[in-house]
Amino acid sequence: MDLATTIQNIERSSSALTTQSLTRMDERLPWFRDLPAEQRSMVTLVAQAGVRQFLEWLRNGGEDLGTSDMVFEAAPVELARAISLQHTVALIQVVIDVVEEQVPQLAAEGETDQLRESVLRFSREIAFASARVYARAAETRGAWDARLQAMLVDALLRGDNSDELISRAAALGWSETQTITVVCGATPGGEATLVLHSVQRAARRLGLDILAGVHGARLVLLLGGVKEPVEIVEKLTGQFGDGPVVVGPTVSGLADASTSALAAVAGHRAAPAWPDAPRPVTATQLLPERAIAGDEEARRALRESVYLTLRRAGGELLETMDAFIASGGVLEGTARELYVHPNTVRYRLRRIQEVTGFSPTEPHEAFVLRVGLTIGRLENASGTRRSRS
Repeated sequence: MDLATTIQNIERSSSALTTQSLTRMDERLPWFRDLPAEQRSMVTLVAQAGVRQFLEWLRNGGEDLGTSDMVFEAAPVELARAISLQHTVALIQVVIDVVEEQVPQLAAEGETDQLRESVLRFSREIAFASARVYARAAETRGAWDARLQAMLVDALLRGDNSDELISRAAALGWSETQTITVVCGATPGGEATLVLHSVQRAARRLGLDILAGVHGARLVLLLGGVKEPVEIVEKLTGQFGDGPVVVGPTVSGLADASTSALAAVAGHRAAPAWPDAPRPVTATQLLPERAIAGDEEARRALRESVYLTLRRAGGELLETMDAFIASGGVLEGTARELYVHPNTVRYRLRRIQEVTGFSPTEPHEAFVLRVGLTIGRLENASGTRRSRS
């Protein structure tokens, strides 16, 4: 068919069609009215490009030749980030409705049906084009997020200043005000973007706020605002590869996040020394293994939480702990060594757990206490020698 006259009519009416479409969007779509001016202008550019590309498509006899994709070149990635695919489809539908209503006025004599059919065919091409744009934007954003999250994890492990951490986290939509718990385990392998996509999908199912990064062979997660991190991480262990999953201490915000990250990574490095460790295990539970592996922060924590705490609590608790270790953890033997009743030993052991957080009667926690006392006495003796010299 000869569409020359029809094309001329559409060209003359292109501005009016765009204006009518935007007016109809305001009437039909409440969310469109609330868009910032910059985003509304993007929609205007795309609507204008749509009319131009429809004309080009008609001139090509209905052959696409990539013209439908060009509709979104006015605002490709920006539009996909600002407006959801569902909203984009609604906008396209409004434009198509406006053009369809004007077909009798736009079409030359005898070409009304052909023009209406062409509008419907072109709308299908535009729908496919919008899906392609959103797919590309999602792929690009996924790769960018993977890189940005990896950079954030690197910064945490380097101990970069808090302003830089906050800036990078803000780019990922992270709230600086919430508590943070860092978790470290082996990566399950495969493309980093796919690993992070799987983690984010699991986080959405659990209603969690998570940032994640693949750091070498490790997968590092930042959990935001979690009150019971170990219970939550139990539901996420399937996102990690084989081996230990270590939960760092919960800190008040990004300014202190490096503390949690370094503890979690140090715990992951030292965890093989405790083959029967639970999964997940906390970095605090791994204090003795971390200290033996050379983690100075773990040594400091053990000296403070075990040795100095027991000294401050009174000599009888420290004396009881020493006797309990010497007796091989036998309550009656400890009582005989101290010349006290076994109930007195029981009471003191409970007090040791209360003040240190570690139970002398639980095998691994007894190991924590023993290593803590050893480190405390070694450093105390070293400090005494330095003061004399």
